[in-house]
Amino acid sequence: MIFTQYYLDCLSQASYLIGDETTGRAVVVDPRRDVGEYLEDAAAAGLRIELVVETHFHADFVSGHLELARQTGAEIAYGAAADPDFPHRKLADGERITLGRVGAGDVPQGVALDVLATPGHTPESISLVVWEDVGADAPYAVLTGDTLFIGDVGRPDLLSSAGVSASDLARCLYRSLHDKLLRLPDATRVYPAHGAGSACGKNLSTATVSTIGEQRVTNYALVLPDEDAFVAAVTADQPAAPAYFGYDAARNKADHPLLDETPPPALSLEGVLRLQEAGATVLDTREPNDFAAGHVAGAINVGLSGRYAEYAGSVLDPETDVILVTDPGHEAEAKTRLARIGFDRVVGHLAEPAAALTAAPEAARHASRLDMDQLATARADVDPALIDVRNPGEVSQGQIPGAVPIPLGQLRTRLGELDAQRPTVVYCASGFRSSIAASLLRAAGFPDVSDLKGGYNAWSARHPTTTG
Repeated sequence: MIFTQYYLDCLSQASYLIGDETTGRAVVVDPRRDVGEYLEDAAAAGLRIELVVETHFHADFVSGHLELARQTGAEIAYGAAADPDFPHRKLADGERITLGRVGAGDVPQGVALDVLATPGHTPESISLVVWEDVGADAPYAVLTGDTLFIGDVGRPDLLSSAGVSASDLARCLYRSLHDKLLRLPDATRVYPAHGAGSACGKNLSTATVSTIGEQRVTNYALVLPDEDAFVAAVTADQPAAPAYFGYDAARNKADHPLLDETPPPALSLEGVLRLQEAGATVLDTREPNDFAAGHVAGAINVGLSGRYAEYAGSVLDPETDVILVTDPGHEAEAKTRLARIGFDRVVGHLAEPAAALTAAPEAARHASRLDMDQLATARADVDPALIDVRNPGEVSQGQIPGAVPIPLGQLRTRLGELDAQRPTVVYCASGFRSSIAASLLRAAGFPDVSDLKGGYNAWSARHPTTTG
């Protein structure tokens, strides 16, 4: 068996290539949209990708099933409850996908995948039990999608806006875990679709593989005494879902255009300003301090070094053209990482941004970033609105007194709750998300916005007993 896990740190997303060396047949599970790595590795190993399996309709990224199908001729497969808008194969609960050969007496040998219907995170969710050899005493692993994570389980609340009850899905999730996955042998390896940092759960581990036995005794959601306790626990304190999740889930169901990997064209500052005037958004992907030192007026800052695509998807409109400002050489990367969440409307990038802004200082702006002493002075002098853009679980551990909590993922849709004419200071945990939020407020017409350098971490270090 060839078994490869691909882990994309910026989206905390895992995908898998599984093949049988004797037959050359292979499956890719939950691929990201830029599929070159799967194709290269399959070719190097002498594998033919014949099937692309999606464990569910992903909300946090646009999957690469259409790209792989176009380039390999592979079928696309989902659980039987899924109904996407393109040709696909439905996988029944208990169905076996055989990648190995058929031996004497028509007995299958070699690598195989067994399908388990495991609804809960979504109604169509499935898991895949991986057999290195179908004649083995126990399976090699189980690919759990967003049903079971390491240290957590899939959140059941993402479909609440579509009229699907979080508590009903949580009960389905409980039964999928206890009646299906936890009946696998303890030694079965667990390979999930996400790890720490993903908004698809609230307690995900940094580990990328575990075992059923380890999760049985260490996963908080699996040691709860009964179904009611489970439902209460997994529906509480989930992080705010980024604004783009609904958009991506819909795109994954649709027959959407394929990924365009051509680099974005270079634009002069004059060209950028013309497009911006026509409605395009300028997305500055440099670090917060570089952005603060000088940027195109009205630009939104989402640093490329962090969870760039997730945060950009939280503050941008997917139906609006985007102009990139990057450090030299990172233009294609910035475009591709946006495309991974389906934000395809990148129309160009600012050529030589430092030189362009130096030559036209009237088009540049500086961002206010306050340290702790400056925040204290501002609160005494002008009483600014204080906005906490961390997630609810972070806020529950403490916050700066008087702060209004609005998670970054909700800020764009909740601007109407704020007084645009009041001086405003934004903070997060460290100062990265607050730069994003402050730039969004300025772009929305708030004239006096600062963010707090060091964020709540700096505040709590000076005020260790402060709580919300």
